[in-house]
Amino acid sequence: MRADHSRTGTRILVAEDDRAIRDSLRRLLEINGYEVVTATDGVAALESRRRLDVGLVLLDVMMPSVDGLSVCRVLRAEGDNVPIMILTALTDPSERVAGLDAGADDYLIKPFDPGELLARVRALLRRSRDRSGDTSDPVIDRMVRVGDLSLDPAARRVWRGNVEIGLSRIEFDLLELLMRNAGIVLSRSQIYERIWDYDFGPESKNLAVYISYLRRKIDDPADVALIQTIRGVGYTLREPEGPVK
Repeated sequence: MRADHSRTGTRILVAEDDRAIRDSLRRLLEINGYEVVTATDGVAALESRRRLDVGLVLLDVMMPSVDGLSVCRVLRAEGDNVPIMILTALTDPSERVAGLDAGADDYLIKPFDPGELLARVRALLRRSRDRSGDTSDPVIDRMVRVGDLSLDPAARRVWRGNVEIGLSRIEFDLLELLMRNAGIVLSRSQIYERIWDYDFGPESKNLAVYISYLRRKIDDPADVALIQTIRGVGYTLREPEGPVK
């Protein structure tokens, strides 16, 4: 099937060793207007990325030669900031943590819903375009602070006190959303729509997973927890009255 390149103008690299899944992803993406290049292992994925300008990489974890996490680490070590979504059949939370720590921007568990995949693709590409475009506003991009937590939107850097904290792209976007709405309770639906451009529904654990990542990095090393769960509603970021986590 020929890609309707005029619809998006975006090329996506799909690195997947399972032929059925690879072909299914290629057809789904092409039908939705993306140009697709494929790789069957980690070595081919690295070679393709180094030769081609792509807007997004869909990266399977369990591949021969070089696995997906190693591909991700190599690209990040080379200074490549292309958005990367990990596709994996591994459901253990530690595996997801490993993918994000390797530098991935998002992950999706197999088998996945095609609509969810496309929504995540759109969200990653949109955030990438927003970052690369010259759309900075000195009012919008000035430092954001809540308590001893500081966030620099322009440089995409975060500090708790004097300690800088490394965050993945989604972690940063989620923290910025919470900080800019400090004291306001945001529902799960609101957060999904703002961060992922898609409401995955009440059964999805994706948001809870990213909140736990942020707490581990932002709150666990500190005396005061800033990220609060409002049971049955959503989340907010605010300073509590005491050092209660």
